[in-house]
Amino acid sequence: METAPPLPSIDARLHLARPGFTLDVDLHLPGRGVTALFGPSGCGKTTCLRAIAGLTRAQPGRVMVHGEVWQDDAQKIWLASHKRGLGYVFQEASLFDHLNVRGNITYGLQRTPLARRQVALEQAVELLGIGHLMERKPQALSGGERQRVAIARALATSPRLLLMDEPLAALDAQRKAEVLPYLEKLHRTLDIPVLYVSHAIDEVARLASHMVLMREGRVLAQGPTGELITRLDLPLAHGDAAATVIEGTVQRHDAHDHITTVGFSGGQLLLVSPTARAPGEALRLRVQARDVSLALAAPSDSSILNILPATVVAVAEDSPGQCMVALDAGATRLLARVTQRSAQALALAPGRAVFAQVKGVTIVN
Repeated sequence: METAPPLPSIDARLHLARPGFTLDVDLHLPGRGVTALFGPSGCGKTTCLRAIAGLTRAQPGRVMVHGEVWQDDAQKIWLASHKRGLGYVFQEASLFDHLNVRGNITYGLQRTPLARRQVALEQAVELLGIGHLMERKPQALSGGERQRVAIARALATSPRLLLMDEPLAALDAQRKAEVLPYLEKLHRTLDIPVLYVSHAIDEVARLASHMVLMREGRVLAQGPTGELITRLDLPLAHGDAAATVIEGTVQRHDAHDHITTVGFSGGQLLLVSPTARAPGEALRLRVQARDVSLALAAPSDSSILNILPATVVAVAEDSPGQCMVALDAGATRLLARVTQRSAQALALAPGRAVFAQVKGVTIVN
């Protein structure tokens, strides 16, 4: 009986000591999709990315991508950055001012051997929606346009791994909203794994299927994004921004009152959507813990459209007077932020059957 080939993966064991800071991480990441390195400024996200790229040398270190060893100090293996087959997008676009957009992208293409070219110039241009910008110089581009060109240039190298170091951090909210749909399109269209550094949880929730949570040069946890942001033993599941990410599928859209019905493992959610969504379309939804209230009996005659049967999994103190409640609605984990008084009045404890009243749902993709 033939054994299945191993799944592509990214593995990195990195140790790097500097005055006042030490990076010490052991990463085991999926070789597909978007993985976010998330944490506060100064926690080591960028240092980790640079070490994987070979721009900063971890000692000792070991980096293996899809079975190819890029660094192994124990075996005295070191592959220079330009031989690692990676693309790197920095916070600032760093385009060549003397070249137009076409010249900047072609520069990346020319550095890639013919045998390794997987992404054509035309494909990169179409994916980033920059066909109308090809003859412009960088000085004539907006911040969002410059960053899209920088991403296209990185893709033109047909990377085995795409590294993105806070690519939206230098953009205002309008420009971020302009670029994000293109990042989602890349993920859906190309089979290139992405390591994405960010300290913005909204970006992570929208883009990343996997997450590495970092603090002070260490890994607090790594795993599927939906699991990490709802674990009560981790900081992301606490505070006013705590939320759940739900993967769902459009079941129907009512054009009369602009209500889209989305099915997921815990039932269905109704949400206002001025844009008609086709049945079968995959959606990623975000439900904030502060928008979920709990009841012991199914409410009737309520303005709240989404009432889900659920089971309490855990209860933890959140802030003075507040509790965070983890719930299972089918196979989906939800969070609800309630007052300590309400938790006591409802006798909330693991195993307690409740009804989750979801007051707000946001589409994040």
